[in-house]
Amino acid sequence: MFDRYEAGEQAILVHIDFREEGEREDLVELEMLVSSAGVKAVSTVTGSRSSPHPKYFVGSGKAEEIAQQVSLFEADVIIFNHALSPGQERNLEKLCQCRVLDRTSLILDIFAQRARTHEGKLQVELAQLRHLSTRLIRGWTHLERQKGGIGLRGPGETQLETDRRLLRERIKAILRRLDKVAKQREQGRRARQRNEVPTVSLVGYTNAGKSTLFNRLTRADVYAADQLFATLDPTLRKIELADVGNTILADTVGFIRHLPHDLVAAFKATLEETREADILLHVVDCSDERHEDNMREVESVLTEIDADEVPQLIVMNKIDAVEGREPKIVYNDEGVATHVYLSAQNDLGIDLLFSALTQRLAGAMVTKHLALPPTAGKLRSTLYALNCIEHEVFDDAGGWNIDVRMTAIDWERLLKQQGEVIQTFIAS
Repeated sequence: MFDRYEAGEQAILVHIDFREEGEREDLVELEMLVSSAGVKAVSTVTGSRSSPHPKYFVGSGKAEEIAQQVSLFEADVIIFNHALSPGQERNLEKLCQCRVLDRTSLILDIFAQRARTHEGKLQVELAQLRHLSTRLIRGWTHLERQKGGIGLRGPGETQLETDRRLLRERIKAILRRLDKVAKQREQGRRARQRNEVPTVSLVGYTNAGKSTLFNRLTRADVYAADQLFATLDPTLRKIELADVGNTILADTVGFIRHLPHDLVAAFKATLEETREADILLHVVDCSDERHEDNMREVESVLTEIDADEVPQLIVMNKIDAVEGREPKIVYNDEGVATHVYLSAQNDLGIDLLFSALTQRLAGAMVTKHLALPPTAGKLRSTLYALNCIEHEVFDDAGGWNIDVRMTAIDWERLLKQQGEVIQTFIAS
């Protein structure tokens, strides 16, 4: 059903520069996307326009040039670094006698190759179906007439109408299944919230090094590669932070310029982990000269999924590729850690990130003096389990005078568990 192509195919790349900044794409990024899809680029056609041509996207002369390149290199597919309308795709295919894919179709294909979990595959299929629903007419023009003849009368549907109906039914079925997955995720999140386990979500531009950093922090073995969209399926692991305790770390899909809206919508359940996090680790490839533009793109997607209000800690990764960069923490005027410079690949500065995370998540530390009677032995055991007792002496009645120091999170949790009882033991 989908425009899938086999690895090893030869492609003609088309990149047009527009005067308006918002319409511009990156040619280097297109080459990385094509490489990630397993396709070989044999030629690149570039040009500039003030606005797209309604028939071919490019001008008629440039379209003829593309057709000549296809014939010269015997290319299997033309890949545009832009979003094309269904009509433009159809016209180009007719002229060049070759399949045409736009940037959105290319990204969808990479996602389809990378999805591993049941949920990930459903999300990719949903995005593909939504994208395909606007392009059904291609290849079916000879079947636009209604069905007729013996054994075919009845529904009065054209082939196109039948396909559209089947697409709608499949989309509804996928949405129902994704809704179940979303409810299961929500149950997991509620359980973590009840236990007051903080969640840290890794976000960032694709290929910024999120999965490598995730593996360093969790000592896990999540797939990491120097290619775009190496990670699709969200992965959650538990880490231990000093003064905070158990913390959930979530690795998520990377963002990219002009991320297709169908993909954002399809991956909404996955991106919930980002929106519900206590803090975002915004991972940036500081060796990339476009890293500031990439950061703006990530902020744009975070705004789109309503996660722009979640506190962030910027992780400037890959300092080993920048001469003179050393691991360090940058603080703001209030003394709060805002940036950490490190190299996940070379294991440089990981201890600094743990330190900055602890500071950001622990918040204010609570110090209390408790006078426990002999009957409060269970509470004393709980305090020892929290590893928060700094000093303890026995009193004459057989009880304990204890000085405790713990995070505000642990103190609130203790108050909920012990009710109002613990309040009566707080000494002035």
